[in-house]
Amino acid sequence: MTQLARFTEGNLMRHVVTMSATSSVGLIAVFFVDLVDMFFISLLGNQALAAAVGFAGAISFLLMSFSIAIGIATGALVARALGQGDAKRAQEVRTHVFAAGLIVMILVTVLAWFNLGILTQLVGARGETQELAIRYLSIIIPSLPLMMLGMGGGAILRAHGDAARSMVATLSAAGANAILDPILIFAVGLGLDGAAIATVVSRFVMAFMGLYPVIKHHGGFAPLQMKAFRKDLSTIWAIAFPATLTNLATPVGSAFVTRVASEFGEQAVAGMAIIGRLTPVAFGLIFALSGAVGPILGQNYGAKLYDRVRKAFSDAVIFTAVYTVFIVGVLWACRGFIADAFGAEAEARDLVFLFCGPLSLAWFFNGVIFIGNAAYNNLGHPFYSTWVNWGRNTIGTIPFVWYGSVWFGPEGVLAGQLFGGVFVAALSWWLAYRVFDRIALEGVPNLRGPAFGVETKAMRLFHMRRGG
Repeated sequence: MTQLARFTEGNLMRHVVTMSATSSVGLIAVFFVDLVDMFFISLLGNQALAAAVGFAGAISFLLMSFSIAIGIATGALVARALGQGDAKRAQEVRTHVFAAGLIVMILVTVLAWFNLGILTQLVGARGETQELAIRYLSIIIPSLPLMMLGMGGGAILRAHGDAARSMVATLSAAGANAILDPILIFAVGLGLDGAAIATVVSRFVMAFMGLYPVIKHHGGFAPLQMKAFRKDLSTIWAIAFPATLTNLATPVGSAFVTRVASEFGEQAVAGMAIIGRLTPVAFGLIFALSGAVGPILGQNYGAKLYDRVRKAFSDAVIFTAVYTVFIVGVLWACRGFIADAFGAEAEARDLVFLFCGPLSLAWFFNGVIFIGNAAYNNLGHPFYSTWVNWGRNTIGTIPFVWYGSVWFGPEGVLAGQLFGGVFVAALSWWLAYRVFDRIALEGVPNLRGPAFGVETKAMRLFHMRRGG
């Protein structure tokens, strides 16, 4: 069992730091390539291109949320199975979640591709900028199923504690994108289309590099048995559905912010787009915390080591605080260089300078929310993360952004977006400790129960009616 569940022993802070660092390296590399995309496109000298990438990014993030949800379900269920020492169950879960995920992502891809005009209009794109955003999205959207496979493979590797191979998968994808970007954008002369094609190729690389080590080193996948698959759908649905709702909240909130910023012109949208690409690079380790801490929580939960579950959460929050203070200092020191590198002028430059200062300390609170979501998803309460994330991106975003825009213009939009998370983070912290108290009393549910520990009242009624 120890070999399967490596996080049930040893120093928890070391596990948190190691998993977060290795996970963040690959993740930051992917986000860094997005930042490089923006840099190369800015060199083309057309402000509409930069704005189009900003609008396309909001929609792409929205659609990627489904892939992220599949990855969350995969990682949570595999980690818990490993914590209970059931390698066969882990294989079954991988097969069933991936089968369900492919069906969902194909449907999402088709629906999105035929409704790009509506989607781009909803985020505020108009005229030439809208046409460019649609062209960019029409190339990258068909690769969404590949993104799901790559993210799912990475989640499986992290659930096994194999963060190094998960990092290699994302680094390989980022490397492919970084190499192809200047070739396709400038050497071949494809411009915006070249950036999109490079993204598609990188997703092929991520899917292969994420799945190959799962098959070679971690037992691969069980054969698909339709009867077992249908039985497991409630298990998958119980985590993937609230995880999807959870992850849809962030891009919906981002789309609202983009739309409000668009009222102040293309310079404001371009500034927000630069910040949107810069943020995950600067705070990539915080983005990675949710996926990195999840397996640690899940394995210790499966092994009934509840004190270690609580300690892992606390250590992750402390680590987030230290990292945030450090990175804000780096941003402040480099704010002039960053603005100059992207040719940011007028409102765009003001926004970059505002972000690269004490204002970005507010990202600590987003980190607390991410860690809380990891706890809910891996400890049998995924709907808590749904409510928290939607609270963050509605009550914790819309009024703050709207009032900020009225009183302070585009700078107020950015400040409102960041400060709205303070109250939601406090709620998330409180909910997490309620969950810790509950699992200590109730224990771990049956591994092969109807919903693997996340069964709702509606699901229990469903199984009772079927005689299950």
